[in-house]
Amino acid sequence: MTAALVGIVALVLLITQFSLHPFLALTIGSLLVAGIAGMPMGDAVEAYSDGFGSTAAEVGTLIALGAMFGKLLADSGGADRLVDTIVSRSGPRTLPWAMAAVGALIGLPMFFEIGLVILMPVIFLVARRAQTSLIAVGIPALAGLSAMHGLVPPHPGPLAAIGILEADLGITLLLGVVVAIPVVVLSGPLFAKLAARWVDVTPPALFDTAVTTGAGTGPASGDAPAEEPARRPGFATTLLTVLLPVVLMMGKAVGDIAFPEDNPVRAVLDFAGTPLIALLLSVLVAMFTLGAGSGMTRTEITGSLERSLPAIAGIVLIVAAGGGFKQTLVDTGIGAMIAGWATGAGISALLLGWLVAVAIRLATGSATVATVTAAGILVPLLPTLDPLQTSLLVLAIGAGSLFFSHVNDAGFWLVKEYFGLTVGQNVKTWSIMETLISVSGLVIVLVIDLIL
Repeated sequence: MTAALVGIVALVLLITQFSLHPFLALTIGSLLVAGIAGMPMGDAVEAYSDGFGSTAAEVGTLIALGAMFGKLLADSGGADRLVDTIVSRSGPRTLPWAMAAVGALIGLPMFFEIGLVILMPVIFLVARRAQTSLIAVGIPALAGLSAMHGLVPPHPGPLAAIGILEADLGITLLLGVVVAIPVVVLSGPLFAKLAARWVDVTPPALFDTAVTTGAGTGPASGDAPAEEPARRPGFATTLLTVLLPVVLMMGKAVGDIAFPEDNPVRAVLDFAGTPLIALLLSVLVAMFTLGAGSGMTRTEITGSLERSLPAIAGIVLIVAAGGGFKQTLVDTGIGAMIAGWATGAGISALLLGWLVAVAIRLATGSATVATVTAAGILVPLLPTLDPLQTSLLVLAIGAGSLFFSHVNDAGFWLVKEYFGLTVGQNVKTWSIMETLISVSGLVIVLVIDLIL
């Protein structure tokens, strides 16, 4: 137990005090844990390498495919089409709800930072045209974006936790959506009414010209293609493409419940709903529906896919290093000790997972580091959980990883600068919104566990 605590403290200090990259911090922390636990260094390196390799194999490809899919959605103008259509059909009273839906849809296939870059020009323009507070329309969009990031695969955090905890992806995805909907409603449109009274920010005219030709073409969108696509894909086509990986993975979960093992329909659903196949098929479909559908040439489509990969290298390394840290805890026997302590103390595995993720999130500021580290620590509790509870544990950890974003979180400063807020104003809006997502997510997970 002492070795685990020292390793976690070292991990936190290396990231927060020495500004060491989380990949290096997790690697050093793993070796430190093994050394204090008395494991020979040769075995420690082997344990870390095994965990690193298996996690990279399971999750790394999925993150790469998810990045490709999101980049095609942005570069083709499909994201703009979704945003413009939903917002244009909304009145003043339904606008916050529409912005929450936009944030969730954009957040489903895209990483948080990319989604934020795409959404910010839209948030500014909508607030100016509706003559309303930037917070009133911005918070709902950010809530949808953040909830998807923490709770719903194929985002790196949930995917990593699913791989480390060996949870069923289809069940986790289905439950993630069920949990995310009320979480977004509470922390988005409902909280925005209160937050807009606390902080009233007038939107700047920064993106007015850019948004008239597409939401993702503003000055902040340095990740965008050099030229506008010849045309944008249709709304229905874009929506169906975005939902395709979700439908395929949920289909696998439904097939496992509805059909016997030897049924050919179940075999097809199992194959198509395997995360690797579902995302691969979605990228291939998006190349035609979004890429070719927007007039992009084969060279432009290939270039878009290539540009999607460099940005995720650090994420893949952090997630894989988290797998190495997990394997070190398992092989040293520390994980079993933690599991025995938790079982003896009568603490719910779901609550414990949330608390561990919260502690690491507050200390490091990284939702991904919090998720992969907490998942690794909770692995020894798996024999006490059924498949449904394992999926709920993934969601509890994901909710904990979003708790109270503050000054050590890059997302905190990203939102602060985009919205032009003071640190205090950002805490009253963004930080409290993240905390609402985290706490309400845990409550809903615990309620589902009681019911099912």
